[in-house]
Amino acid sequence: MDLLPRLRRFAIGLAGHPFDGDDLCQMTIERALTNRAKWQEGTRLDSWMYRIMRNIWIDEARSRTRRGRTFVDEEAGFAIGSEGAQEAQVELGNVGRAMERLPDDQREAVLLVMVEGYAYKEAAEIIGCPIGTLNSRLVRGRDALLAILGDAA
Repeated sequence: MDLLPRLRRFAIGLAGHPFDGDDLCQMTIERALTNRAKWQEGTRLDSWMYRIMRNIWIDEARSRTRRGRTFVDEEAGFAIGSEGAQEAQVELGNVGRAMERLPDDQREAVLLVMVEGYAYKEAAEIIGCPIGTLNSRLVRGRDALLAILGDAA
């Protein structure tokens, strides 16, 4: 239960939408419960759960087709309904949209290290890549975020 808020936040970050993130989180918990005998006592439960979530997300992304079409340009959608919104909410929305524009591997690295606070080594283990690869993805992701957010300003 203690992991649930962190898992949900990571799921929403990967999926890009709260409803899809909640579905991903639920699938992760179901799979973890079904496979609980595979978890090794003494290892980190959170890392195991993140790996399960990541694998489900990858599987879903591979099998999913576009569910809908956008009828206006993304830029036009930024202004819809934003009048009267607090500046912090608008900025958070900009960050969320910027995160969605990152390639999957960069978004994943940014979420694990910068949002979830994992050490590089732990994040690399969750993703299943060398630390150098994670570092490269993280640097490219941060640079891309800064560029995207700079363009939005």
